[in-house]
Amino acid sequence: MSQTQIDTLASLFNQAVEDLKQQGVLPADWQNNSQITLTKDANHGDFASNIALTASKAAKSNPRALAEKIVEALPDNQDIRQIEIAGPGFINVFLNSEAKFAVLDDIFDLQERFGLSKQFRGQKLQVEFVSANPTSSLHVGHGRGAAFGMSVANLLEAVGYEVTREYYVNDAGRQMDILATSAYLRYLEANGEKVQFPVNAYQGDYVRDIAETLKMQHGDSYVHSFEQIAQDVPQDAQFSTNEAGEKELISGDKEAHIDGLIANSKKLLGAGYELFLNAALSGILADIKDDLNDFGVRYERWFSERSISDEIEPALQILDDKGYLYEKDGNIWFKSTEFGDEKDRVVRRANGQTTYFASDIAYHKNKFDRGFDKVIDVLGADHHGYVPRVRAALLALGIDADRLDVVLVQFVALWRGDEKIQMSSRSGKFVTLRELREEVGNDAARFYYVARKPEVHVDFDLELAKSQSKDNQVYYIQYAHARVCRVLEKLEASGLAVNDIVGKQQQNLLTASSEDELIKLLGAYPATLLRAATGYEPHVLTNYLKELAALFHGWYDSNRILPMSLTSGAVPNQNELDMMQARLRLSKAVRQVLANGLSLLGLSAPSSM
Repeated sequence: MSQTQIDTLASLFNQAVEDLKQQGVLPADWQNNSQITLTKDANHGDFASNIALTASKAAKSNPRALAEKIVEALPDNQDIRQIEIAGPGFINVFLNSEAKFAVLDDIFDLQERFGLSKQFRGQKLQVEFVSANPTSSLHVGHGRGAAFGMSVANLLEAVGYEVTREYYVNDAGRQMDILATSAYLRYLEANGEKVQFPVNAYQGDYVRDIAETLKMQHGDSYVHSFEQIAQDVPQDAQFSTNEAGEKELISGDKEAHIDGLIANSKKLLGAGYELFLNAALSGILADIKDDLNDFGVRYERWFSERSISDEIEPALQILDDKGYLYEKDGNIWFKSTEFGDEKDRVVRRANGQTTYFASDIAYHKNKFDRGFDKVIDVLGADHHGYVPRVRAALLALGIDADRLDVVLVQFVALWRGDEKIQMSSRSGKFVTLRELREEVGNDAARFYYVARKPEVHVDFDLELAKSQSKDNQVYYIQYAHARVCRVLEKLEASGLAVNDIVGKQQQNLLTASSEDELIKLLGAYPATLLRAATGYEPHVLTNYLKELAALFHGWYDSNRILPMSLTSGAVPNQNELDMMQARLRLSKAVRQVLANGLSLLGLSAPSSM
C-alpha cells in the first residue's frame, strides 16, 4: 500500500463528500478532517476511514447510516475489491491483489527517496539543540540532546522543510569568566605558584591542559602572585561532612569568592585576561565540534552569544516602550506575569549588567528576524521554567509565540553494572560523550538516545548496547538489513542473479499472511515519517523499524528465500525459481526501507554483521 493509494482514497472520499453536500446530507461548509489509516488486521481490509464518525454530528445522522450513504456516493475505482462498514461506522476498504503490491513499485522506483515528501516545501525552520556551555567536554546527557535534535532535523527535512541546525554558543557572561579564571589559576600553578583552588571553579583535567598550553606559549609572562589575586576576596566556602555523608556549609561564600577572584584577575591582567578567556573558549569549543562531528551531528550555524551583544539593549527598549519593564530594588524587571509566567523576571541587575534572560530575549528576536517560520528549541528537562518566560517575551515583542516549540529532553542515567555514574561538569567527574561512543559505538548511542519519548528518562544499559542479541534493538534491526545482503551474496555465489522483472511478474505468489503484513507495513513507512517529523518524535521511527525487523526475521525464519536444492548443487525447478525471485523482491524492499529509516536516525546499514 503506497502513499499514492492513500491520496487516491482521500480523493474518492472527498468526491463522495461533495456529492452528499449537493444532496443536502452534509452542510455545504463542512470541512473533511477525517483520517485514512492502514488496518492492523487483514480481516478488516487494507485501509479504514473514520469519515462517517467525524461527519455524523454535522449530518445529524447515525454514523453507520451515514457510512452507507458515503459508500454509495464513492466513485468506482479499479484498485478497490470490496468495501465494508464495521463497528460504529468505520469504512473498511479492501484492495485487489495487484494494488497491494504497488508499494513495492514505489520502493524500487524511489529507492533512498521512498517515504520522503515535499508537503512542507517552502517553509523555513530552525532547530537549536545541544547548545551546552563551552566550559567542558560534552557528557552523556548532552548526547541525548544531540541525537534527538539531529534526528528531528533530519525527519523535518524528509517531509520538505528547509531546516537550519543551530548551536547557540554561550560565549559571554559569568560562566565564561569562571572558566577563564579557572584556567588562569591553573596557569599560575603550572608556573610554580601555590594556589588555593576555588570550590566553584572548573576542576577537570581539561582546564590543566589549557593552562599547560598557555604556559608553553607564554611562559611566565602573565604570572601574578596568588596573594594579589586573592586580595580582599571573601572567604571561600568551607564544608564538613555529616553522619549521613552529606556536605554541610560551615562558613564562607563560594559565589562571592569566585566573583572576587574574577574581578582581581581582570584588574591585574588587563587586556591579557582575554587571552585566557579565548584560549579556554576556543579549546573547549573545538573539542565539542570534533566530538559532535564524530557523532554524525552537524550544524549549519554556530551562533555566538557575543554576536548579539549590541541587540540586547534595543530589544529591551522595545519592551520598555510598550510599558513591560519596571524598576524595583535597583533591578529592572520584565512583566512576564502579564503573559502567563509565574513571576516577573529581572532583565538588568542593579549593577547595570543584563541577565542571561535578557540575552535569550535578544537571541529569540534575532531568530525570528532571520525569517524562520518556526523555531524549535531542544532543551534539557531542567529548563522547564524557561519556556513560559521566553514565550512571554515573544508575545510582548509582538511575535506569535506559537511559532516557537520547545521540546524538553529528560535526563540520561548511565549504568555500569549496579553502579550509577554521577555527572558534574564543575567537578570534572563525568563520563563524556566521547567515552560512551568509544565503548558502545555511535549506532547504539544514537539509537538508544532516541528510542524513547523525549519526556521519559533513559537508563542507558552499557552491556545491552554492546550485546549481539535479539534484546539489543539496534543490532536486531541492522541484522535484518545484513541478512538480506547475505542472501544476495549466497545467490551470486551459486551462479544465479536477482531478476526484478520476474520477481514482479511472480509477486502474486506472495500469499502468506506474514507477507501481507510485511507489504502493509512497508506501505506505512511514509505516514510513519510524517508522524515522527511533525510530532518531533523520532521514537515513532525506531518503533517502526523494530516492528519491520521483527516481522522480517519471523518471515525469513519460516520461509526459504533460496531453494534448498542450491545447497546440494542441484538445479532448482521453475516453481522454486519463481518463488525465489518473488521473495527476493520483497526482501530487497524491506532492506531498502530499513536503510532509509536507519539513515534518517544517523545509523549505518551494515551489509554484514
